[in-house]
Amino acid sequence: MSKENHYVNHGMGTVRPYIYGNLDLLDFVREVFGAEEVERHAMGGGFHVEARIGDSIIVIEAGSFPPDAKVTRNSIYVYVPDVDRAYKRAIEMGATSIGAPENKPYKERQCGVKDSFGNTWWIATYTG
Repeated sequence: MSKENHYVNHGMGTVRPYIYGNLDLLDFVREVFGAEEVERHAMGGGFHVEARIGDSIIVIEAGSFPPDAKVTRNSIYVYVPDVDRAYKRAIEMGATSIGAPENKPYKERQCGVKDSFGNTWWIATYTG
């Protein structure tokens, strides 16, 4: 950890998506995006997890939500080395397709899926 980001947990990811989901969300991000857990805490029948995807950190509340929380669904944009492969894994993991992989005019091959909680995942590979 550098001195510049000593105030950031795990030393990376100054801005982090904070997402809610069902317990299967942990398997989903591991299988589809290769997420690696860096921290986990059991919480009321679920988990609070911080996971690394590439050079980023996401925070996941899976299966248990604070009683006063206004739980929302989110949209997350994730770059992967092979969008077609990630899309296939997402569908195999039970995600619902909202757009099969296709080439976009902004030099990306991109697709979209919804996980079992209803979060939208935009998955892309830069092709430029």
